[in-house]
Amino acid sequence: MTSGTRLLLPAAFITSLGNNIQLLGAALLLVRAEGSMLDVGWLFIAVAVPQAVLSPYFGRLADRFDRRRLWVTCDVVSAVVALALPVGLALGVAQQPLVYATNFALAIIAAQFTPASAALIRERVPTENLRPFNAHYEIALQSGMLLSASLGGLALQYFGPRPLFTFNALTFALSAVLVLAVGGKRRGVVLSQATKRTAPPVRPEQPPATVAERIPLGPLAVLFGQGLVVVTVFNALLPVLLIGEWGRGPAVLGVVDAVGGAGFLLAAAVYRRSAGWLGDRKLATGGFLVCSGLLVFQPLFGVPALIALVLLGAFLFGQARIATRSLLMTSVDESRVGHAFGVANGYGLAATIVVMLIASVVTGQSDTRYGFAVLALISILSAAAAALWMSTFSRRLASKEHGARPVVRSPGGAI
Repeated sequence: MTSGTRLLLPAAFITSLGNNIQLLGAALLLVRAEGSMLDVGWLFIAVAVPQAVLSPYFGRLADRFDRRRLWVTCDVVSAVVALALPVGLALGVAQQPLVYATNFALAIIAAQFTPASAALIRERVPTENLRPFNAHYEIALQSGMLLSASLGGLALQYFGPRPLFTFNALTFALSAVLVLAVGGKRRGVVLSQATKRTAPPVRPEQPPATVAERIPLGPLAVLFGQGLVVVTVFNALLPVLLIGEWGRGPAVLGVVDAVGGAGFLLAAAVYRRSAGWLGDRKLATGGFLVCSGLLVFQPLFGVPALIALVLLGAFLFGQARIATRSLLMTSVDESRVGHAFGVANGYGLAATIVVMLIASVVTGQSDTRYGFAVLALISILSAAAAALWMSTFSRRLASKEHGARPVVRSPGGAI
């Protein structure tokens, strides 16, 4: 990993920090204004809709244009849009429409950022280094989420929303500076004469090394989308549970989110060993299945039990998430990574809209226990469907390859 490539990690951390501060702060503003789960749900839907619609198209753009410039452009425009929220609050603009409008605009930018950032990583990081890099990348993302929960909850409670959202705008600007420092794409590597003499000839019939395993995009998109559904709906249910139903303050919300982030960091730390032992496919499907089952129990036994279950769930979810990311990056050619992540991101956010509406209506008619149960049920069914899809594809592929082998007969005609 080059020093320039390493700069993508702090850039990812800062971008994650800014995005989650924005969304968490906006959700807390709505809850404090006596908003219901449906009000918070509409906020997350406003964030999900533009990404669900635009991500597949923007993924193709990430494969056609300079991915580094796209990342920088997304950060710069995000900084300007994020700054509009504290400025609007200072000018007395109506809070709820302003919150929805700024988060909707940031979501449009995120629809381009997600495939562009994934494609840039695939472009700059060699295939053999993707597993450790993806683990570090997810550590950076989750560290940003961890700090945003603690910082966002405490800062909103003690300083108010304006300084918090102003700081958020600065995080995007700093991320742009870091990605600019990565440098332009190297067009090629000049081999020395000695290397040219000793290098083995390249056979044209050899498959490209960028594709590690033949897995269709469909089930990988389902698994990737599964992660988006769980994170988004869980983050919408959590403030309603803690603040709306249990009467706790934003600081408690920050602590619970921080514990979840710590579980994810632990998952990233052990991911390479787990993936080497189980393989990415088993780790992705099994991790999502068990994590989804734990969702049912999280709102049942109070804050201490919630913290313990969130820690365990995040540990399992984190490994499944990293494994899915690695599979998605290595199962398609490098030139199509942006499209693959665009499709997966679009599907995941479309599914998030549906699940968010269902969970919001169920919670509104009852309480968050049933919202968590609905999320768990849908997540289990999705992970199981993806696992079955991949297993069926592998069996059919193995059957075709076996049938294509030449049959060797003995001279007498017997097989």
